[in-house]
Amino acid sequence: MEAAGLPAASSLEIGLAAATVDGMAARSTHVRTAGLAALVVAVVVAAFGLGGSSSTAKAGVASARHVTKAATVQTRKVGKLGTILVNSRGLTLYMFVPDKQKKVTCKGSCAVIWPPLKLKAGQKPTAGGAAKKGLLGTDKNPGGGVVVTYNKWPLYTYLTDTKPGQVKGQALNNSGGLWYVLSPAGKVIKTKP
Repeated sequence: MEAAGLPAASSLEIGLAAATVDGMAARSTHVRTAGLAALVVAVVVAAFGLGGSSSTAKAGVASARHVTKAATVQTRKVGKLGTILVNSRGLTLYMFVPDKQKKVTCKGSCAVIWPPLKLKAGQKPTAGGAAKKGLLGTDKNPGGGVVVTYNKWPLYTYLTDTKPGQVKGQALNNSGGLWYVLSPAGKVIKTKP
């Protein structure tokens, strides 16, 4: 409902406002993540369900994937977490506990919220800053392509980290498991930000 020329608020905005008023930060984060996931699902459904060829649908999904031109793993000092791994754009890289330092297990809607650091065909990962080239590797991605690993941990970004230095996914229990940043030595950092 519009009042006095003001735009109508969406149910997501109303829910976020209610969560903020109640002082429930955890609920607010959950609502934002759920709302973001719902939006992403709607976009994917639209890409697949509104006609067009399968190549059009594949192109839409491919554009949503996180493929970098330079799959460089770099480092950055971030608050009390210390020096952590970041991608070539300075965005925080995370490991997913269920991967068990073996293989990519985040797929489907998980990979939409936590895009894996992927390589283009023929590309090799590179290390910058304090990152160690010897700890870099790759793993097959169940969704296609190859994901960069560090000390055998597949690497992911978090959809809500939009600026360098943000660590909104640190110590977050989401998409079936816990997410943590890694040190340049390849150690899991469990400190909360």
